[in-house]
Amino acid sequence: MLEEDGRNHTDRMINMVLVPVRCFTCGAPLGHLWEKFYERVKNGEDPEKVLDDLGVKRYCCRRMLVSHVQLIEELVHYSRPV
Repeated sequence: MLEEDGRNHTDRMINMVLVPVRCFTCGAPLGHLWEKFYERVKNGEDPEKVLDDLGVKRYCCRRMLVSHVQLIEELVHYSRPV
């Protein structure tokens, strides 16, 4: 059960990432690449170079990683108590 401030019943902050596991278009697995991609881009690397280094070649797959927006922090406020 989530409290209003985004904490669960054990009082630990919830850190969920809801990145798609597969590309919506071609079905290639992408979920395992998100953390590496996110950390490198956050550290100032060019997203194009990071995607090339990770071996993501298709435009549809690149779109999935580049355009992903973390909405869980906004949605957690609307969760129903269990």
